[in-house]
Amino acid sequence: MKALILLVTFLGAASGCAVQDKGTPPSVVGYTETGIASFYAAKYQFRQTANGERFNHLAKTAAHKTLPFGTRLSVTNRENGKSVIVRVNDRGPFIDGRIVDLTRAAFSSIADTSKGVVPVTIEAIP
Repeated sequence: MKALILLVTFLGAASGCAVQDKGTPPSVVGYTETGIASFYAAKYQFRQTANGERFNHLAKTAAHKTLPFGTRLSVTNRENGKSVIVRVNDRGPFIDGRIVDLTRAAFSSIADTSKGVVPVTIEAIP
């Protein structure tokens, strides 16, 4: 039985199965940050994210430098007041001044993608 469990664990890891997110930890609910949001380039489509998922530009996910995977964020465009809910599944952005990288779908919910970057406020929500 132990060998079977190890085999299943190995096969899951080898196939690139995603890490199971447990949602926003209570300790970060209410966390806010203000800065610049950008969106991932098309070249990242289907690459593995830091939590093991495959990147999908049609999903509403995000990269943040430190918030736990699974954290749900409300991202609000400070120029027009539009908001989108995303889930953290990756690390980044790694460009000074940027606080969150969004998928194309998430970014286009709050701004025109031709802008490239937009000022936002993020808030961790339950």
